[in-house]
Amino acid sequence: MTKGFTFLKNNFPEIIFQIIAAVISFIFYSYSQDDSIKIAPYKVSFFLNYAFAAMIINYVLLPKIYSKKKFFLFFIAMSLIVSIVIMVDEFILEPIYFPYTRGTYFPGVLFTLIETLPIIGFFVGCKFAWDFNSKQREIEKLKNLVQESELQFLKSQINPHFLFNNLNNLYAHAIEESPKTPSIILELSSVLRYMLYDCKGNFVSLIKEIDHLQNYTALHELQIGHRGDIRFNTEIISPDYVIAPLILIVFIENAFKHSTASQSENIIIDIETKVTETGLLTFCCKNSFLPNTNTSMLSHGIGLVNVKKRLQLLYPNTHELQITDINNLFEVTLTVQLKSIK
Repeated sequence: MTKGFTFLKNNFPEIIFQIIAAVISFIFYSYSQDDSIKIAPYKVSFFLNYAFAAMIINYVLLPKIYSKKKFFLFFIAMSLIVSIVIMVDEFILEPIYFPYTRGTYFPGVLFTLIETLPIIGFFVGCKFAWDFNSKQREIEKLKNLVQESELQFLKSQINPHFLFNNLNNLYAHAIEESPKTPSIILELSSVLRYMLYDCKGNFVSLIKEIDHLQNYTALHELQIGHRGDIRFNTEIISPDYVIAPLILIVFIENAFKHSTASQSENIIIDIETKVTETGLLTFCCKNSFLPNTNTSMLSHGIGLVNVKKRLQLLYPNTHELQITDINNLFEVTLTVQLKSIK
């Protein structure tokens, strides 16, 4: 009893689908017999003969034989089932309901198949359609699981990458006993708190992400001091949007890393973010560098590789990334259509 209830519970949508398919097919079958949809005993009996055969095919032959690629055995079993249906039709049901007309002769295999196979084929086709849709849903779930796992893996790579770079900077200031060290520790703590606790999901508030970018920029501005000019401008017309966390930070991190590595002074970092009422984000990050350094790797590395993968996963066909290197100025421009929190 419990097994039967569990089966009904697990397969309730399919059972309803099959019932609807049976009603529709019976209407067409009934009308084809005498141009009426009247429920006559002979119509029900013949239809149940075909429906029962179809259920055997759908729930015995297909899962037990066809799915295991035993095609020859499946063909034999199908032929046997159809033969039994024809014999029940011609030698049991016909003599009962039409003893003086149709029950007195056998019209031939071809004629009987033309009457029998459409109903059976309809039921089997419905089963194939249901199973196909079920498989598609399972594939979509697997794709989502794989995508989620990949996103979490990429995010786990970003955090240590960021922490490694900034601990090196903090170590350098501590060695020099710089008075900026406490402020750097405080800013770093704020940035890490966001990365550890506020950006666990796939999306975070746009306002929080922009605040994080500003804190991160302020952290590096403390380190650069009088050696350069750091600008961060933001224009958010509508704050009611969310964004994938730790995407924009990669570009800013690279800007500071490559500018400070190639220049000891006259460092220029220019960051602009703008979000329109429709949720179109435009992010632009520019940084200066000296040409005598190794700039061939500016558009490569683990950070940019990861962010490109995340953009493809989270914003397929809704983002555009441009990276240019002209006149000692490295520029990243990213446009993304954000999702609304409403």
